[in-house]
Amino acid sequence: MAREKFREAVFSRDRHACVMCHARNLPLDAHHITDRNLMPSGGYVKENGITLCDSPTGCHNKAESFHRGEEVPEGFMPADLYKKIGSSYEKALEASKRLK
Repeated sequence: MAREKFREAVFSRDRHACVMCHARNLPLDAHHITDRNLMPSGGYVKENGITLCDSPTGCHNKAESFHRGEEVPEGFMPADLYKKIGSSYEKALEASKRLK
């Protein structure tokens, strides 16, 4: 799934709102829950994506703290994010493998 299709699928599933704070009036990002470099085919599957608001203090920045090796705010660990969208690392991995 190309990057644009990934974004469209994630935004559509999440109704074009941040899954964490429900913001609609901020820029949004289709965040890769597991780093795309660690998944087959770049992890460009909706099972590995979540819509997060994208501002310097927004939810996307909080989720990225995990990838930066920083302290992760409560509720923003990858397992928490997967749970919010009804997915898991295993589901995302299997969906990514099917893209090959």
